[in-house]
Formats: sequence, C-alpha cells, structure tokens
Amino acid sequence: MSTHATPHRAGPTNATTAAGAGADTAWTTTFALFAAVLMMLAGACGVLAGIAAILHDEVVVGTPQYTYALDLTAWGWIHLVLAVVLGAAGAGVLWGATWARAVGIAAAAINIVAHFAFLPHFPVWALVIIALDAIVIWALASYRGENA
Repeated sequence: MSTHATPHRAGPTNATTAAGAGADTAWTTTFALFAAVLMMLAGACGVLAGIAAILHDEVVVGTPQYTYALDLTAWGWIHLVLAVVLGAAGAGVLWGATWARAVGIAAAAINIVAHFAFLPHFPVWALVIIALDAIVIWALASYRGENA
C-alpha cells in the first residue's frame, strides 16, 4: 500500500475536449475566411487608390517637408504592388494554400508600415487599413489549417 495518495481529478471528458477543440477550429477557420475576404477587399481598394495616385497626383494631398517624402506617383506604385500581393494572398487563403498565409502575414505587415508612412496624405484611411491589417495578421497567425 502506498503512503502517497493520488487524488482523483475530475477533468473534462474526451467528448467535451473534442467538442471544444472543434469549436475553436471552426472559429479560427471562420476568422481566416474573414481575413481572406478583408485582404481581397483591401487589395481591390488599394489597386484603385494606387491607380488614382499614379494617374492623378492631385487626388492625393501632398504635405511639405514630410520625413518620408516620396513622389506621390511612387507611393501609388507602392500601394498598387502591395494591393495586388494582398489580393492574391487573400485568394490563396480562400483556396487553402499554405503559402498564402505566410505571404498574407508578410504583405499585411509591410502594408501597415506603408500606410503608417502614408498617414499625412490619407490619415483616416491609413488608420483604418492599419487596424484591419493587424486583424488580418492575427487571424492568419492563429489559423492552423485544420478542417472544420
């Protein structure tokens, strides 16, 4: 007979654990789908904003003596390229491509930096995109790729 008693711990049953894991998987899958749609919408809007900045510099407000002073046409090209990459990554996430999650996270992170540098030109738009990109990064990083 042992002098050390092992207390019986009442824990969740396997059925409860499996149901909880299934709910978590469904939630992260839904959130990854939301992130994919956000990336494709941000890509479409970014393409339009990039084309507008490339073709008509007057559409974008220029600020004198800005630290990150690039020609507004250059900013247009930066946003256009990032928008295409974001849109493609969003489509890839919808199709279930593993590479798309990594590309989406990287493109959203670069897009945050680009919109931070673009704040004086479109402040409200840049802040909204920064917040949405942070949500996209979180959704794609938490998604493990399991089937719901």
